[in-house]
Amino acid sequence: MTAVAVIVAGLLIAGAVLAWPRTRRTVTTSAERAVHSTLHTASLAARPLRAGLTVESAEEAAPHLRALTGAAALGVADPEGGLLAWDGVHGDLDEVFLDAARQAVAGERRILVIAGDSGEYPRRTVTAQPLLIEDTGVVGVLGIVTGGQPEPGMLGALAEVARYVCGQLELAELDASRARLDRAEVRALRAQISPHFIYNALNTIASFVRTDPGRARELILEFADFTRYSFRSAAEYTVLSDELNNIDRYLALERARFGDALQVRLRIAPEVLGVVLPFLALQPLVENAVRHGLAPRPGGGTVSIAAVDEGTDCVISVEDDGVGMDPELLRSGALDAVESSGGPARFEAAHVGLANVDDRLRAAFGNDYGLVVETAPGAGTKVSMRVPKFRAGITA
Repeated sequence: MTAVAVIVAGLLIAGAVLAWPRTRRTVTTSAERAVHSTLHTASLAARPLRAGLTVESAEEAAPHLRALTGAAALGVADPEGGLLAWDGVHGDLDEVFLDAARQAVAGERRILVIAGDSGEYPRRTVTAQPLLIEDTGVVGVLGIVTGGQPEPGMLGALAEVARYVCGQLELAELDASRARLDRAEVRALRAQISPHFIYNALNTIASFVRTDPGRARELILEFADFTRYSFRSAAEYTVLSDELNNIDRYLALERARFGDALQVRLRIAPEVLGVVLPFLALQPLVENAVRHGLAPRPGGGTVSIAAVDEGTDCVISVEDDGVGMDPELLRSGALDAVESSGGPARFEAAHVGLANVDDRLRAAFGNDYGLVVETAPGAGTKVSMRVPKFRAGITA
């Protein structure tokens, strides 16, 4: 065999050894495709229902709910028997459905009504299934139209779809409850600001009225802008730049009171100024640093506020070089006027403010986004929060 033949034979052998077997193409079965289609349809119905049961959400969800039941037509009614949506044929049966819906609400049970022959449609059945939520009652009614007596499978599908709708409506109520809780917590923070800071700010302004009227006017404007922002009627989120502007007003009033005993350092990355965070998330942190970190310390100290870009997140920190505290007291929540030997009193109100912000961060962004507190007696306190630079569904 020639040298060339040997080389060719070797390459052929190597090719045979190194050839990778072709992967057999995987083809989904009809059952798998049906499951995927059903899940996709259910997700399309869930999206509007998470806003609660309204005319708009019912009209958007009705076509998808009808597809899940396989019925010729589907209706959605409110608990008072008012029609919210109708999808499909047999529009002449909407009044029959509403009458059945009222019976379903009153009895909290499924109602079947046989409609008479009408030439084009021989015999049809309207089935009204109440949307029943435990501890709430009937929140609406689903209705379907079938030809003749509905099969058990059809009735079972209607019951399952009704349960699915009830689950989405319960989640909608949880979302609404969380929003109400967020608003209540913001009101609690506002109430916390009111008693101590406003009183001190007004006293400070009053002290300048005679000695420095121009300075007093400036402080009155700062105070007005601060209170206008803090007590505004708005959504529960804002952007970092607005929070920082309000903090600047707060610190201007506190510097007027403390003079050179209060120094402020800022380190803010411009690219994170538009980051969205809970409304009044920074106020309790800065106020805690001034009132409980620096005020008890002879000679005052410095508050440092930083906001840095860390990839997909923004990390915001408020640090003081004040008196600090025992971390065990913070961890246990035992902050009721605790006094250590030679140390300052620390009050529960400060802890409540931090806990409030921590809860709101976790509710908005998940448990990876709460507050982190670093402190020790005599070593100051640093409170940090991590906020995602973008989160779907959360806007200022």
